[in-house]
Amino acid sequence: MGIGGIGMSALARYFHHRGYPVFGYDRTPSPLTRELEKEGIEITYTDAERMLYGLGLDRKYTLIVRTPAVPEDCEIYTYLRREGFDIRKRAEVLGIVTQRMKALCVAGTHGKTTTSTMIAHLMHPVNAFLGGISENYHTNLLLSKESEYVVVEADEYDRSFHHLTPFISVVTAVDADHLDIYGTPEAYREAFAHYTSLITGALVMKHGIELKPRLKEGVKCYTYGLLNDQMVNGLDFYAKNIRIADGQIVFDFVMPDGQIKDVQLGVPVWVNIENAVAAMAVAHLCGVKDEAMREAMASFKGVQRRFNIHVNTPKVAYIDDYAHHPQEIATAIDSIRKLFPERKLIGVFQPHLYTRTRDFAEGFRAVLGTLDECVLLPIYPAREEPIPGVTSEMLGGEVVEKPALVAELIRRVQESHEPVVVLTVGAGDIDRLVPDITRALKEKQENE
Repeated sequence: MGIGGIGMSALARYFHHRGYPVFGYDRTPSPLTRELEKEGIEITYTDAERMLYGLGLDRKYTLIVRTPAVPEDCEIYTYLRREGFDIRKRAEVLGIVTQRMKALCVAGTHGKTTTSTMIAHLMHPVNAFLGGISENYHTNLLLSKESEYVVVEADEYDRSFHHLTPFISVVTAVDADHLDIYGTPEAYREAFAHYTSLITGALVMKHGIELKPRLKEGVKCYTYGLLNDQMVNGLDFYAKNIRIADGQIVFDFVMPDGQIKDVQLGVPVWVNIENAVAAMAVAHLCGVKDEAMREAMASFKGVQRRFNIHVNTPKVAYIDDYAHHPQEIATAIDSIRKLFPERKLIGVFQPHLYTRTRDFAEGFRAVLGTLDECVLLPIYPAREEPIPGVTSEMLGGEVVEKPALVAELIRRVQESHEPVVVLTVGAGDIDRLVPDITRALKEKQENE
């Protein structure tokens, strides 16, 4: 239920691959649901209990997996509860998988998907449930009969990651989020502290984050980061001698027992240096050889909707990113300023959830104010009902409806007297507009 979600679709693929008949429901079709249908998974987009009648479901042999994005009043969900089916959260089912293999988990407010996908690439062939579509493998699920490891993105929403049994876990950040669930930043950080108590092997933690691990006896704690004036001591894994030139980022990776010189980032974005250090730390602890790590980092192609550059010409560049938290947007903007220091930056943001927009309005206003021009889409509600007074207008910037966005961006690019970068960010359905924006910007360049 909610099979079109990135995490749900990976579970669907996992069970389908293991030979189970899989049936799914989602509210609307998407490129991901179409891929699942091509793979032989039947999906309905009609919320009516009659859609289940012909499936011959037996309560004894049927598992229902539900994402919290599916509302309580969903007719199919209501029917399944009434009939007494075994209904589990996605995280519960994923937790069972992590008990059967050595789970390499990535938790944190930011960077989970890129870091976990990097680990999967470094460890390949490996089992992996990814929070995005890998550009190297064109899927969010990797399976390997030979590997004893499974790479998992540890999602903190609704305390989902408390169902996992991590062997090694990265924690990238604990900046407060999901306050609709946790209420306070302190409660949010407490959830991470409890999560660390579930680790059985080692914790790889970003240096300086506001987290006091609660580790079991015998579980080791390593720190990682970048070497600079503020972080000279106390790092177990870090990048030093960082060089940016000709569109490339190269650094030396330092480990407790050595270093790997001249590591080249396949996706040359500043924030990926930290992600790479965390991923390489995990791979090193799992015994991956130095030269194999160097080659894997150079060949890493990234993740869909994680700082993807769709257009890059002397006059206009277009970048799309999944950022939906003020700190994530700030990181994307900072990376663009480093890559394109002389260009005007036009940003488009689709706020995700009424509660997040309300809780972080001040942070959103501050970071969006650093753009040269800001365009806003209406709030994407996902699982929520509207909250009176909470709208995109409260964040500043001009609000346009989705059908008008492409024309609005073309107008702004045409009126600019200097080269521009267009950035789209958000976790809702703004990604559906990426092909149209890309096509329009490319056509504009071809016609000039």
